[in-house]
Amino acid sequence: MKKRVGIWIRVSTEDQAQGDSPKHHEHRAKSYAEVKGWAIIEEYHLEAVSGKAVINHPEAQRMIEDIKRGHITGLIFSKVARLARNTRELLEFADIFQKYNADLISLEESIDTSSPAGRFFYTLIAGMAEWERAEIGSRVKASVGVRAKLGKPLGGEAPFGYKWENKELVLDTNEAPIRKLIHELFLEQKRKRTVAELLNQQGYRTRRGEKFSDTSIDRMLRDPIAKGMRRVNYTQSTGDGKKWKLKPNEEWVFIEAPRIVSDELWESCNRIIDEMAKKKGKVRRKGVHLFSGIVECECGTKMYMRTLSPKYVCPNCKNKIGPDDLEEIFHGQLENFLFSDTEIQNHLSQEKKMLIEKEELLSTRKQEFQKLKQKATGIMELYHDGQLSKESFSEYHTPVYEMQTQVEQSMMDLQGQIDALRMQSLDNVQVLSDAQNLHKQWKSFSLLEKKSIIEAITKSIVIGKEDIEINLSYIPTLLPESGQKINTPYSSEINDTTMQHTHRGSCWR
Repeated sequence: MKKRVGIWIRVSTEDQAQGDSPKHHEHRAKSYAEVKGWAIIEEYHLEAVSGKAVINHPEAQRMIEDIKRGHITGLIFSKVARLARNTRELLEFADIFQKYNADLISLEESIDTSSPAGRFFYTLIAGMAEWERAEIGSRVKASVGVRAKLGKPLGGEAPFGYKWENKELVLDTNEAPIRKLIHELFLEQKRKRTVAELLNQQGYRTRRGEKFSDTSIDRMLRDPIAKGMRRVNYTQSTGDGKKWKLKPNEEWVFIEAPRIVSDELWESCNRIIDEMAKKKGKVRRKGVHLFSGIVECECGTKMYMRTLSPKYVCPNCKNKIGPDDLEEIFHGQLENFLFSDTEIQNHLSQEKKMLIEKEELLSTRKQEFQKLKQKATGIMELYHDGQLSKESFSEYHTPVYEMQTQVEQSMMDLQGQIDALRMQSLDNVQVLSDAQNLHKQWKSFSLLEKKSIIEAITKSIVIGKEDIEINLSYIPTLLPESGQKINTPYSSEINDTTMQHTHRGSCWR
């Protein structure tokens, strides 16, 4: 299916006054889409709308809804400033597009996020967003520390056992006895889960009416507020709105609060928890296998390395292959992904030559357009001066106007072709340059680096009885078309007590 895209046309009143017409932007975008073979599904018109704030405009909201429901998967606009001049809105647009796997295509800046080179734009945008969030966060962080030291409320729910009254933290007469009981039970039982079970059996519940868990018990035992030390400014969000992490100890602020338990009881409970943590065995790091999730059997079943098997095994066919053999085959095939420097330079030179020819032709057409425009203006002046009759004006002006329109259309088509050539050239330079280094540096990469590369360029690896099929996620235009097989001269025998396979070739798609 053709890629479904929309065209964004926003030209402010000031821009239109300077001769920048919406029609020009529309034709340029359509020409680009035609070159790429994309289907234009929607057009979003924001003529005479300022770029300072557009995200709440009805057309912008319609476009966002179309992205969310998959009606369009890309948006073409003449340049980034046409999408939004407000940096914050631009970042918000980019976040929405990235979240719903949609592409931004800016013709002026040669940004097409549907291509490998264009996706770098998302990296830059993410960096800008991170910087902006950090700036806002640092200001908030500074104010929080000051407010905490002054003892002012920082917002949020009061801890279990306490409540807010007139912006003051006071004891909750219903919850405070339960919190004290938690410490007493733990000192006696020395098990958080046992304490939770005892509380639940006696009908005690959390503030939200839920049963106590060992996690909630641990959190309340660790919190020093129970002994009269309210800890603030000690956590910060990890960014997902769900998880939090501790700040450095020097940023913590302690404020006096009503006491629930004695220092001795609190310290005794925490000493037990510390000793339990020391005795607890360390969690083993899970093994990382290079081709997990990518390698599959020709029957369509995923192949994984089990604990007792040193090979990737199909649970249905019992087809198998060793990880070292598969890595050697993959490494060898990386050479088929590459070309010599001479071949690459020749190809890029041809692209550059074609681009220059198109640009020269566009320059010529612009000159022709200006001449026709001047000629049309001259005919108009003669008509206004009374030197041409209405019939004569039509006779002279109509063919000039028609030719002017045709030349303008030709200019827009050429501009679209130039935009596409520029982006294609950027893609090839990046992809081929990166690809050349893969084979040479493969053995120096760490296990995680190799796995990251495999996942980035490989859709799947299909293990057959006599061959291996490697399907790539992306292939430069220099490589054969998708689906064409490339036979390689390697031969690798995989020996096993029950099976023996000879791999005669592979294909790259």
